[in-house]
Amino acid sequence: MSDTAKDERQAKLKRAGELMIPLDQYPHLPYWFTLRQAIAEMHTSEFNIRGRKSLPRVVLVFDEKYRLLGLVRRRDLLRGLEPSFLANPDVQTDESLLDLQLAGAFDDDSFDRVVGGIRERAERPVRDVMLPIVATADYDDNILKLIYVMVSHNLHLLPVIKDGSVVGVVRTVDVFDEVAQLVL
Repeated sequence: MSDTAKDERQAKLKRAGELMIPLDQYPHLPYWFTLRQAIAEMHTSEFNIRGRKSLPRVVLVFDEKYRLLGLVRRRDLLRGLEPSFLANPDVQTDESLLDLQLAGAFDDDSFDRVVGGIRERAERPVRDVMLPIVATADYDDNILKLIYVMVSHNLHLLPVIKDGSVVGVVRTVDVFDEVAQLVL
């Protein structure tokens, strides 16, 4: 196959810029926002992608100069709200101790205290639980490169960069939908 034919075939593969959700449609916030604000942003966001309703699993986190610092997943937010005794590794390995501590959290006398603790921890800054960005995609990266990066880094979302700035995100679900169209 000639180089021209290879270039033409590769040009038919979708690019990150074609598959991405634009940044202005994807939830993002500054690092000093609270877990409560991140939860609200995630909870109220939804997109309509190719006729399908979708909810975000991640919120992007930026600095004051709009540089991408990290991301926060649902489970990171939940981890940030958990009581300190649940974060203790010894409790996680001893389920009977965990059951005893949790049982006390659900009696009538403890409920208000437990909820109050969750609300208090929800005022922590999102930077306390955010994860660093481990990989990004270039706006012109084709779907094969997106698949490689997502699989090799075990990611379900890639920020898309164009001219040094984040312009959107590509999710595995969008890449998978495109692959399905190619193989089905």
